[in-house]
Amino acid sequence: MSKEVDCGGLPPDICEQLATEEQIIKIRLETRRFGKQVTVIEGIDEKQVNYKDLASKLKSELAAGGTYKDGRIELQGDHRKKVKDILIKMGFQPDNIMIIE
Repeated sequence: MSKEVDCGGLPPDICEQLATEEQIIKIRLETRRFGKQVTVIEGIDEKQVNYKDLASKLKSELAAGGTYKDGRIELQGDHRKKVKDILIKMGFQPDNIMIIE
């Protein structure tokens, strides 16, 4: 019922599609202690997507460790391009996914 209010009375399917289209997802690489690389994914709406499930899917597809916390998903290693491909397969818009070099 709250989804209808947020979307102005639109059906839930269309509401979810609009929510995924409006998100700007940023994928970047951070270097931690001892030169360890971590892929960081930010900008996914926590209300629309279950972070725990998404992080689990990404970790299993990439065969990498990682975590989700503070509104971001962190994966061990450099997986920027692979993460973008996986997110596109999951239904996110390719135009809204930015890889920050």
